[in-house]
Amino acid sequence: MKQKHVRAKSEIDTVVLVTASVIGLLDSIYLAYVKIANTRIYCTPGLGNCDVVNASQWSTLWGIPLGIYGIIGFGLLLWLAVFGKRIKMLAPYVDLALFAISMAGFLFSTYLTYIELFVLKTICQWCVLSALMMTIIFITAIHKLAVKSTKFSN
Repeated sequence: MKQKHVRAKSEIDTVVLVTASVIGLLDSIYLAYVKIANTRIYCTPGLGNCDVVNASQWSTLWGIPLGIYGIIGFGLLLWLAVFGKRIKMLAPYVDLALFAISMAGFLFSTYLTYIELFVLKTICQWCVLSALMMTIIFITAIHKLAVKSTKFSN
């Protein structure tokens, strides 16, 4: 009975990881497109100023739009969540890899949110969505490791 409960939690975690990764990936594709195409970004009135954030020096890293890093990060997290356990050599490390990548993304998102709030003094709804998805993925990755450790300690 307990094993079914752990498996159900693992399946829910996977659904959460996949869903948040897809949303983050689509968000990152939009942000990269807007930056590369040099087109106006949609921002819901009253929810900040996406144009200010998108035009700031913090919207690129080493000349590469942050959306590209988001595509790579969310894409990798999605790939690991969907296919990681199916690759025999990678399977034992998938949960740890999800944790490490999402922790890096979470910390970077926290830094960028700080920049938005305290330096630029405005927010971008797309950046907030990305940060929220990375936070959800990070919390889920922590949960997966916690469930895994209780499974091995019993």
